[in-house]
Amino acid sequence: MKKKWFSLSNIFNALFIVFFLAMVLIPEVKAWTIGGLMKIGLFQPDLPASETQHQASSQQAPLPRMLFEDSEGNVIDLAEQKGKVIFINFWATWCPPCIAEMPAISKLYEQFRDNDDVVFIMADMDQNFAKSRAFLKKKGLDLPLYIPVSNLPASVYEGTLPTTVIINKAGVLSFHHEGTADYSNPEVADFIRKLTKEASQVSRESL
Repeated sequence: MKKKWFSLSNIFNALFIVFFLAMVLIPEVKAWTIGGLMKIGLFQPDLPASETQHQASSQQAPLPRMLFEDSEGNVIDLAEQKGKVIFINFWATWCPPCIAEMPAISKLYEQFRDNDDVVFIMADMDQNFAKSRAFLKKKGLDLPLYIPVSNLPASVYEGTLPTTVIINKAGVLSFHHEGTADYSNPEVADFIRKLTKEASQVSRESL
């Protein structure tokens, strides 16, 4: 009896192999897949789960000085940004999980673009402005692009891409997440707004 090469099971297996290879070899395919999983509720950011955890993180020591430079040569010193909430995403153009979460970060950024109390830093870890600017333009994304120009503490970045942190107005690390996350989740925007309000309350109490 001759084997049927074009059986449904063989076709399915072939398609699976092609898809698997595309996932491995083509970053855009892997990013598209991760993006689809984000839309059904996976890859949610691990925000502080309780008020106790949030208060504990807020009582940590301020982070050491960190410097970031934009494509025009302007340097932003995070030590001079105290009084603002800072959202930093470490990424690279070749990183599929980074590509997957970019649209969600863009949606979050649009909510705070005109808020003087919130700073967004998209830290290109390839340190290649020409490549990263072209990438963002191709994706139709308008995000504040920087490269790090100082040492980064391990508590902020240890080499995993993507890594995202949120620093409160006192310069203290309030959120740290390694890997893809859906930052369009309304809870993230609420968390940032909460940090801005808490900081303003502390400032009034200290006067």
